[in-house]
Amino acid sequence: MLVIGVSGHELTARERDWLQHDACAGVILFLRNFASKAQVMELTQSIREAAPRPMLLCVDQEGGRVQRFRDGYSNLPPLEGFDALYQRDADAALELAHEHAWLMASEIRATGLDLSFAPVVDLARGNRAIGNRAFSPDPQVVAAFTRAYVDGMHSAGMAATLKHFPGHGSVPEDTHYEVAIDDRSLEQLRGLDLVPFAAGIDAGAEAVMMAHVTYPQVAPEPAGYSPRWIREILRQDMGFRGVVFADDIGMAAAFGAGGVKARIDAHLDAGCDVVPVCHPDLVEEGLRAVEGRALATPGLAGMMGRMAPGWDALLADVRYGTAQARIGEVPVSTQDAGVTSGANDEANAT
Repeated sequence: MLVIGVSGHELTARERDWLQHDACAGVILFLRNFASKAQVMELTQSIREAAPRPMLLCVDQEGGRVQRFRDGYSNLPPLEGFDALYQRDADAALELAHEHAWLMASEIRATGLDLSFAPVVDLARGNRAIGNRAFSPDPQVVAAFTRAYVDGMHSAGMAATLKHFPGHGSVPEDTHYEVAIDDRSLEQLRGLDLVPFAAGIDAGAEAVMMAHVTYPQVAPEPAGYSPRWIREILRQDMGFRGVVFADDIGMAAAFGAGGVKARIDAHLDAGCDVVPVCHPDLVEEGLRAVEGRALATPGLAGMMGRMAPGWDALLADVRYGTAQARIGEVPVSTQDAGVTSGANDEANAT
């Protein structure tokens, strides 16, 4: 199954045709698709009306520099600032992270989308793609925030997606532009980067998004198309039963698998359930690539949004105004290792 990108503020005739394809499971929106709250709600509705089946509508609305919808939406601080609060008062910091998650998810659900790909549970250890998108360098602290954030998203009727498995934060390379290799052993990873993922799975996260990072001591290929990482470690060892998303196949670190068809086949064959094709120029080739494949993904129904009261009800909710005020307590650093990352590019996930 594919989640596709579209080009602008309205659907084109060609994009309406894409939605008819049996392999099209959803659409991911970017800054290029956003002009205003009203416009993006109209786009969302038009996608649903044009599609012959329920579509999973997605966005990256993490906060900080990775926030696609801004005008009319809360200014969500990046996750990095929560660590300083945690050192002063752990319980208060975790409760505030829960409110950040609820606020983010409530706005996206009120807009008519199902899902923001969140939370980032990578460790904050200097990666150029991650930067201040991560909670902390300490895996136990990230694990605690992961549980709180997943619960906050659930309270707003949104499924949670843990990214980027098995951990993108501990190597410097940005996989939007570069090949990334992490030469640590599986035992080292189990004691560090995998800790927050285990916590998120235990908290009931419905999905995991893979990293385009290679861990040669564990498997020869990048994790996103590694049967060892997906089928053995994530599914068997860690007991994950939800939906596995690839990261965008348009990112440079995915090119090692070959052309568009080879990349999609590699991810699906390894155990990914859904492959994002975020660049509109790649969508037609991507849809052709999956013709003839068995594409049923029953778990995808569990990713659809729940409890969407709409913007009027949200704005009238006392909790909404309180949450907006409270997230202003989160400090925002002026330094961000990922400020030039491809994650900021409107064409890239996630």
